Amino acid sequence: MPEASFENICLFHILDGLREGLSHFSTPSRAAVIYAKSKDSPPRVCDPQNLLEGHEPKLRDYYLYSNKWREDPPEGQELEIINSEKAGLDLSGIITLGARSQPMHYQMWFTEEHPDMCSLGPTRNWLEYAVELVSQNFETCNVMGLDTAGFMLQHCANHAIRNFIVDERSRMGWLDTQIRVYPFLDAIMGVSGTKEEGAWPRGRIVVVEPSQLDQVRMVCRFPLHEQPRLSDTKHVRKLLQAVEFSGRVLVSDGSTVLGIAIGPMPGAYLAAQFSGTHGFLWIKDDLVCSFSDGRFHSSNLMANLVQLEEQLLETDLTMEEQHTLLHIVSHIVNRVRDRKHGCTLIVDAGTEFLKTAGQHFETPLDLQESSQLKLACSLAKLDGALHIGRDLKLYGFGCLMDGLSVPGENRARGARFNSALRFTAEHENIVVVVVSSDRPVSIIKDGVELTALCNFQQIRGFTRPPLLAEWVMS
Repeated sequence: MPEASFENICLFHILDGLREGLSHFSTPSRAAVIYAKSKDSPPRVCDPQNLLEGHEPKLRDYYLYSNKWREDPPEGQELEIINSEKAGLDLSGIITLGARSQPMHYQMWFTEEHPDMCSLGPTRNWLEYAVELVSQNFETCNVMGLDTAGFMLQHCANHAIRNFIVDERSRMGWLDTQIRVYPFLDAIMGVSGTKEEGAWPRGRIVVVEPSQLDQVRMVCRFPLHEQPRLSDTKHVRKLLQAVEFSGRVLVSDGSTVLGIAIGPMPGAYLAAQFSGTHGFLWIKDDLVCSFSDGRFHSSNLMANLVQLEEQLLETDLTMEEQHTLLHIVSHIVNRVRDRKHGCTLIVDAGTEFLKTAGQHFETPLDLQESSQLKLACSLAKLDGALHIGRDLKLYGFGCLMDGLSVPGENRARGARFNSALRFTAEHENIVVVVVSSDRPVSIIKDGVELTALCNFQQIRGFTRPPLLAEWVMS
């Protein structure tokens, strides 16, 4: 097979597999790569979904006006990983990772940095798999393995999380460890999907290095022959009931459950926090990822209010007022999502106060006071919307939103969503935040949903990627 054809097929399968895998781990994601086959080759760019659009000036300066990136890998090193710090190539909103090797002199991979990510580490490890697969396949030039390479990248979540945990614990000084991470990740998935008397799991399991167990404050300890294995998910799920809604935790050495403990944990311990239908995985105090629906995810499950923040920046509110208003809305939204009931917030940033139909107060509630903010969270349970003014006060609840039909209505989205579209289409300087009972948050202004997800076009087989010099000028 001609070298150019192998290059196209290899990059297509690996890039498509990477994009597909990251889209399941995070929200829909794009991927791109800049590469040079040999030290003297001109750089080429493969960006089928325009991820790098807008970054052309920086990429031009870095790759076309400088040759520093062409350095050879260190002597005796088959593959040199290049992280963003080493590369000096920081692009806003983009995660980067690359490598130098003999089969592929230079490659730098890019993907989106989503604002709700718990940690960038697992995604960087995912990019490292792509880097290694490119080098391996260009070493063998075997077209029969390319489809497998792409498929493997679609299912790397557990491996990326495990490698990130191992790397982080090594960085903390735990090179010689007895903790096996894969069994713990399997146990998390098993327990999270197991109901007990109709209830989803709640509580915390902590894995401590065996050499550090003497520093754990044990409330009770199980005899050696009665310690349940982590792989016995039904037994572990039953034990988890003993630590629900308390400061107690189940303690494990990574293999079995040793007992129940309380207080701070020593070393670079791992912790799984089960919170019903979802949960979180931690290394000490650092959040690694979340899990729900039988899968790990990069999201911290907090409401993404970036679009609301952007709208507030266009108002004449001071930066302090914008920050406080955003904090108030975020607090109400996240409290409502945790309680799993929907609500609607009318954020009125206009200078002319909008009269709404609903229940009002003699004196508006000052939402900067914690007691008043808690009351607002409770009032959000009632049918209708909360009306929040630019002065950080709540003027009404149970407010009705009406208006004429507008394009973009979707019967599948329910009454809250469609009423918000109609209402904002008729009123300027109004932003409506709609929280569905199943957690999604929509931000609507001028009859348009600002949080609508982009449906990126499916990647199809492509011709040889263009030269970076031509791409920059196009």
